[in-house]
Amino acid sequence: MKPPVLGSPRGWINAMTPVGKYLYAIIRSLGEPTFDDVLAVGDPHIKVHTLSWDGLAAVVSDSPLTEYPSNRSYMLAHQRVQERVLREFTLLPVRFGTVATGTSPEKDIQKLLQKRVREFDALLADLEGHVELGLKALWRDERLLFEEILSENPSIQRLRDSLAGKPSHATQFDRIRLGEMIKDALGLKKAGEAAGIVTPLRRLARSCVEKPVVLERMIVNAAFLVDKAREGEFDQAVAKLDVERCEMVIKYVGPIPPYNFVNIAVNWQAL
Repeated sequence: MKPPVLGSPRGWINAMTPVGKYLYAIIRSLGEPTFDDVLAVGDPHIKVHTLSWDGLAAVVSDSPLTEYPSNRSYMLAHQRVQERVLREFTLLPVRFGTVATGTSPEKDIQKLLQKRVREFDALLADLEGHVELGLKALWRDERLLFEEILSENPSIQRLRDSLAGKPSHATQFDRIRLGEMIKDALGLKKAGEAAGIVTPLRRLARSCVEKPVVLERMIVNAAFLVDKAREGEFDQAVAKLDVERCEMVIKYVGPIPPYNFVNIAVNWQAL
């Protein structure tokens, strides 16, 4: 008889299914709290709980001995558990899909906590009292952006106008040059606008990570580690930017688990 399919309504854990432990986060806790109001990765019928060792605890749930595909459903479930834990604890987020699959997963996790206790303690102390806040800024209208670049760069406008009505085969190199000039001007404009957004926020944060912008109209994709005591001040600074930069869309999220400042990876074979 085959075990139930992963994520089926009946659940996938039964007497015939080998059970590991899916690992979400590391926290400080003298007890072993549970998180009954959030769904575990893979199956809504099992509980998110903790395994502790000497003041540290791993947030876990039962899991089949399997690799999890990096799809939206599983990754969101992983994130939701971490966000739920964050409401009560400072946490170290563990990389998606980390499963203890040895003959005694509980002992493997306790061994992990024991072996890396100094590292985890130092990281938790460093993050205590801080939150991660994320901000993205995008231009609302790419057409208006192009018009701005033309108005700010007369040489680009002159070249663009000189090509109007001419056959593309006869102006191929000039068109390539025009594209390169627009690209360079856009890069300079992005850099200037990004500095104007990030610089005042960076002053309110303990640390900032500027991540790659993944869209042509995206200007800023940044994460900030902020003291909780300054979170309200940071909120106000973002609200001010939102009013002042009406030509942009400001997307602001948080607090979220500190993914951009720590991300625990586990090599079970190295324990």
